[in-house]
Amino acid sequence: METIDISKLNHARPIRVGRVVSAAFLLLAAGYIVYAFAVGTIDWPVVGEYLFTPRILKGAVTTVWISIASMAIGIVVGTLTAIARASRNVVLNSAAMFYAWLFRGAPMILQLLIWYNLALVFPTIGIPGIWEAKTVAVMSPLLATLIALSLNQGAYTSEIIRSGMLAVDAGQYEAAKSIGMTYPDTLRRIILPQAMRVVVPPLGNEFIGLLKTSALASIIGFGELLGTVQDIYYTNTKIMEMLFVATIWYLVIVSLLSVLQIQLEKRFARGFANGGRHG
Repeated sequence: METIDISKLNHARPIRVGRVVSAAFLLLAAGYIVYAFAVGTIDWPVVGEYLFTPRILKGAVTTVWISIASMAIGIVVGTLTAIARASRNVVLNSAAMFYAWLFRGAPMILQLLIWYNLALVFPTIGIPGIWEAKTVAVMSPLLATLIALSLNQGAYTSEIIRSGMLAVDAGQYEAAKSIGMTYPDTLRRIILPQAMRVVVPPLGNEFIGLLKTSALASIIGFGELLGTVQDIYYTNTKIMEMLFVATIWYLVIVSLLSVLQIQLEKRFARGFANGGRHG
């Protein structure tokens, strides 16, 4: 007759009732959501019909390129601001701090509206006697979006780059100075390259966030993805269907960017994973 080892029974893993209940609840909730969308009044063929239409594709491409352009300008502005923050010049340091404080503090939608309505404050822009133009003609939805996104991103990027610069050991500065390198050369050849491994991950997250934030530009009539979707559902009244089209494209774009971000992180982290020793 087979005997039972009581000691093994005492060490058996107990059933976690809470885990079972929570898992069952989540499955039921997910099932209900899927069922609601499946049998609801959503016209799914419309989603497929508009998913690859030229207007939607143009809106998706516009969202991507305005985000790339804004991020590129933001990185340049943010880098200069971070360098100014590290300067011993009181004027530069104070101006950089004020810029970061101002554009990080004001809501993005407010910045878009201010730039788009700039003509109410400055009817004309330019250099008197050389070149002048009416602000209302110059400040298009495209330009207002580009300026607002770029300056807002530059403020956030400056803090990210500054944190990366602070992460570099102070001895690196002293070593560069001891061999006669100028401060700009030290930044370009030693400090910023080392700071990149700290900077790249949050910058990737910032870019993904910027891409989604660009949807706010629809409020001033800029034709990015969400603005294009809204123009279409104002005509065909298929609100939820068109919003699902936008959601699908945002998820596709963000997923591709996430893969690219991972590859960039691996590249800049090369040589640091093993304490700086190349494997």
